Amino acid sequence: MALTFTPFAELGNDCPDFTLPAVDGKTYSLKDFPKGNPLVVMFICNHCPYVQAIEDRLITLGNDLKKQNVSVVAICSNDAKSHPEDSFENLKARAQEKNYSFVYLHDETQEVAHKFGAVCTPDYFVYDKNHKLAYRGRLDDSWKDASKVTKRELYDAVQDLLKDKKATDEQVASMGCSIKWV
Repeated sequence: MALTFTPFAELGNDCPDFTLPAVDGKTYSLKDFPKGNPLVVMFICNHCPYVQAIEDRLITLGNDLKKQNVSVVAICSNDAKSHPEDSFENLKARAQEKNYSFVYLHDETQEVAHKFGAVCTPDYFVYDKNHKLAYRGRLDDSWKDASKVTKRELYDAVQDLLKDKKATDEQVASMGCSIKWV
């Protein structure tokens, strides 16, 4: 497991377009998530211990934001040959088992991860109502222990955006396993 931190974000960039298959049997593109509300895009996978540690919090995030008409999209871009736990079939099984509250996409070619500049799992990109990058930080202030969370940083950033405020400039990098490139 190679610990990787997200780089400082170029805020204001447009959300890259994508078209990917989802574990629900549909195919989604950026156009399926219309402008008008923030959009959360997160790169996750099944095998990463950093993602496993926060998985229930991601489900909570998805449920909380769905109530506010904020779309949450997860993408797995890992090489399934080297990490079979991250195969499309295993992504489907995990999403069903845990009842994921967000769209879960498979980026087999890794093209979408490259477009976003994703480097690790988890890696978060929060776009404002115009699909401009507004936040690229961590989920919260305790990746390992949910009982020690005192601040839901990503959730708070979305709340600011919903109020037409700017997300905080104090964005702490997310950390996790490096994306498993082909």
